[in-house]
Amino acid sequence: MKKYVSEIIGTFVLVFVGTAAVTIVLGIGLAFGLAVTIMAYSVGAISGEHFNPAVTLGMWINKRISGADAIYYVISQFIGAVLASGMVKYFLSAMGASTSNLGQTDFAKISAFPALVTETLVTFLFVLVILLVTSKKYGNANFASLIIGLTLAFMIIASLNLTGGSLNPARSFGPAILVGGSALAHYWVYVVAPLLGAAIAAFVAKAMGSEE
Repeated sequence: MKKYVSEIIGTFVLVFVGTAAVTIVLGIGLAFGLAVTIMAYSVGAISGEHFNPAVTLGMWINKRISGADAIYYVISQFIGAVLASGMVKYFLSAMGASTSNLGQTDFAKISAFPALVTETLVTFLFVLVILLVTSKKYGNANFASLIIGLTLAFMIIASLNLTGGSLNPARSFGPAILVGGSALAHYWVYVVAPLLGAAIAAFVAKAMGSEE
């Protein structure tokens, strides 16, 4: 149970800090990256610092996590994301600000296919880094969490103006379910693309020797 609570807390902080940055302060990519780094160094040792269904899928494909744990991790991540978005909405409401923007991801400047390609690519790179930096062969236990956080930050910065830089089905679900509209209508992209990117990353990492 501690592992699942850890995933709830970690995903909550990731989504809360990141989406709050979209609506309240600047530095979106850095906010998400630092949130992951902070949670990785704190509760990450308990659950393995997934905080993202795409990461969990990659870990499951490469047999670093059991199927049962993977299911409960994903459930925990979605719970954390919804709670975080609910808290952001509450604080915005308390400020008298509009609650129509909870940091939801969408693609207003491009069509669905380029958005799918973008999210697949950045999630692939992100999960590939995770699988390699946490592997026994190529890993670096002392700096893995920092590298993962920085990678997320840069991937979000690279894709922010195209898709909002999700890389995470749970992160997009929290705001979308509370705001609705096109963010919810387009949510399928933020499920399909990250999971596809993560699956490809798992096979590529394994081919590169990430697994024993």
